[in-house]
Formats: sequence, C-alpha cells, structure tokens
Amino acid sequence: MQEVNKDAVKAFLLDLQDRICQALEQQDGQARFEEDAWVRELGGGGRSRVLRDGRVFEQGGVNFSHVYGTQMPASATAHRPELAGRSFEAMGVSLVIHPRNPYIPTSHANVRFFIAEKEGEAPVWWFGGGFDLTPFYPFEEDCQHWHQTAKALCQPFGDTVYEEHKAWCDRYFFLPHRNETRGVGGLFFDDLNQWGFEKSFAYIQAVGNGYLDAYLPIVELRQNTEYGERERQFQLYRRGRYVEFNLVYDRGTLFGLQSGGRTESILMSMPPLARWEYGFEPEPGSPEVVLYEHYLQPRDW
Repeated sequence: MQEVNKDAVKAFLLDLQDRICQALEQQDGQARFEEDAWVRELGGGGRSRVLRDGRVFEQGGVNFSHVYGTQMPASATAHRPELAGRSFEAMGVSLVIHPRNPYIPTSHANVRFFIAEKEGEAPVWWFGGGFDLTPFYPFEEDCQHWHQTAKALCQPFGDTVYEEHKAWCDRYFFLPHRNETRGVGGLFFDDLNQWGFEKSFAYIQAVGNGYLDAYLPIVELRQNTEYGERERQFQLYRRGRYVEFNLVYDRGTLFGLQSGGRTESILMSMPPLARWEYGFEPEPGSPEVVLYEHYLQPRDW
C-alpha cells in the first residue's frame, strides 16, 4: 500500500504558488502580488496573494491554504456522510485572474488535497482540482489551445481522462438559473484516489503546472487588442455571472466559509468591478451574441 506523503503535497503547492505569481507578475510588467499571511483559529492558515491595478491584470488572487481540525465541515461530508466525526486536513492552491482587457478571458485554477483520519482506521484521502476559462469575446483558436493543453497533460494518465474530466467541468461550471455554462470549461475532478497516491499526486502536479502553459499564450496574444466602452461594459456584465456562480454554487466557497477560513481570501475570486442589467439581451448579429450562441454550452474542442 502506497504511503500518503502530506509534506510532499504541501511543498509542491507552496512552490506552485510561487511560480504562478512570478510568471503572472512578469507577464503584467507593472503590478506585484501583495501577500497576507493568516492564521485560522481552529487550526492552520495560509498565505493569500493579490495583484491589483496592473497593466494587464485588473486583479488576480493566488491563494495557498492549509487548514485542519477535529471535524469535517458540512460541505465536505454532504456527499460522504461516512466521514463525519473524522479529523481532517485540507490544503490547496486556488487562483482567479481578472484581466483588464475584455478580449483576455478570465481564468481559474485549483489543486487541492484532503485527508480525513480516525484513530485505528485507515486514512481517507483524495485530490481534486482543475482549471477553466471564461471568455467575454471568445476566439476559437484560444479555446482550442486551452483544451489541447488540457488534453495533452491528461494523456499520460489514461486515454479517457481528458474526456471524463472535461465533461465533469462542463457539468460543474453550469448556471442552472441561466441555462448556460460559466465559460468554455477545461478540467474538473474531485475525490481522486483510485489511482493510488503517487499517480494521483502526479496528476495534480500536471494540472497545476499546465495552467500557465494553457493561459499565458492567450494573454500574450490578446493583451494589446484595442477595446472601447461597449466591450468594457459587456465584460463587467458577464463578470456578474462569475459572481453568481461563486456565491450560489461553488463548493470551494462553501467549504471555505463553513470551515472558518479567512473570508477575504475565500472571496478574492470576486472581480473588482461587475454589474447587472435587468433583462439584457445581446443584439442579433452583434459580437456579444457570438458568446451566447456558440460558447455557453458544452462543445467538443
């Protein structure tokens, strides 16, 4: 039986946070991440890093957290009631990047590890995570690059992994009250332990490392595209969907709030500005309607 190495997971996650922040700062060329180290009263803590008012990125947050306690939060035991009463550790890196230019998509990535333990019984552990893309003015080639990068990193782990985790992402990042996906998806997985510890850990490393490969070429390509007030207002309107999903449906947000995490860190995924408009309908034939007609339902990329 493979031994679970919590220290190796934590070391990878801390290094991943460092490398992603460094790469995003380099891409932005102006703003820097500011770090808040925080301590959780019930056990654990983390380091939250936020970049604001950059040349390329209006706001971005890249968080590391490692929390533990004597009882699993309700959000974690809702679909696994057998874990109630166990002590737990949860660690992960989670990030959301809100670019300034409406032609650059918003992006999100997360890799995480949970372990629930009880004296005299084998530990129950799993990995989860993924990354997804939320364009406002989408380009076919950008979405294809994003998904091809995802498919390539999945391939060493099995022929069906990309298809399964892509479909899971499409299901998860869906807003039922709008009948639309949050964006064009990517990868999503949870409760991953069936491969054993070493292979499962290698997979989240591939996903975490693959995020920059998937995202930065798109940023580079679109960051100097000219835009006006119309595009900016549509970007802010569509950011409202991001808020709706994260506050109503996102399991990570619920887990963080229920486990007594740092509220500012949990809600750093919110955009710095967003807006809502009653009864908005994109004009037929407009650039905005392309998003609705071709990109907000699951597609084979």
